[in-house]
Amino acid sequence: MPDQPLLSRLDLNLLVSLDALLTERSVTRAAERLHLSQPALSASLSRLRAHFDDPILARRGNAYELTPLAMRLTEHTTTALEAARRVFESQAAWNPEQSTREFAIFGSDYGFATVGRTVSRIARERAPGVRFRFMLHNQTIVEDAATRLRAADAMLIPHGFLTDLPYADLWQDDWVGIASADDARIGSQATMKDLAERPWVFTYQSREAFTSASRQLQQLGIEPRVEAVVESFLALGHFVEGTDRLGIVQSALAPIVERSAAVRTFALPFDATPVLNAMWWHPVHDRDPEHQWMRELFVDAAAELGARADPKRLP
Repeated sequence: MPDQPLLSRLDLNLLVSLDALLTERSVTRAAERLHLSQPALSASLSRLRAHFDDPILARRGNAYELTPLAMRLTEHTTTALEAARRVFESQAAWNPEQSTREFAIFGSDYGFATVGRTVSRIARERAPGVRFRFMLHNQTIVEDAATRLRAADAMLIPHGFLTDLPYADLWQDDWVGIASADDARIGSQATMKDLAERPWVFTYQSREAFTSASRQLQQLGIEPRVEAVVESFLALGHFVEGTDRLGIVQSALAPIVERSAAVRTFALPFDATPVLNAMWWHPVHDRDPEHQWMRELFVDAAAELGARADPKRLP
């Protein structure tokens, strides 16, 4: 193939140097990060500049800035480095109890505070050397999930946002309203009039990023008066506490939100569509035995989480 001779002449250690230079935007800091001498990293930068025919780092006053090409390389370099690391960390016979592998998971704080922490606890019992890196996703990452999941292991996100990727259903959750703990105007269940008249705090509010419950409000003819938007389910209660605002959170998260802020829950006056949480991954991971073990771990954790939320499901 035409690209084989070119690749065979490359020193893949340059990928590590490039990643450090793009991240630190400084030869000195990049050298410190890699525990190399500054002249050694300067030599790597010279080779990178010759290969790309681009300065990579351009001086602006007393600092350096990434060139337009370097900005484009940033994401590709991280993905390529992570993929290379996974290749050389693979083992013919994998023993979870002896592994030190790190699994990278995208998701929201809702997913991390519920199934994520359960997974972390179970993993400590079954494979004490394995660790997880839980990374918050955003709209850009979700839209580019097929590419992002080549380097990361999985994404925790409900159905309705991703397609054409393998997935495992985890657990189903319901929605509840939250109001300030000192809000005496709303009892254990709100009315549609309450929802229409009160101001709101939303967790997401855009065409691509939203919750199914907030979308249902609009479908029922209520245009919420949104006073604050916060891209965090865990922080929602702090924006409701001490105000007449309302919010909506998942049932599994409600006890955590109530412990973190002076808020209480109430039943919604409509049948909110349940959220079906799932874990998604790229097909490249399908046959990876380590990844299969990780997927089974999440399924087990979700079953435990679902059983705690619904005691009737316990054997």
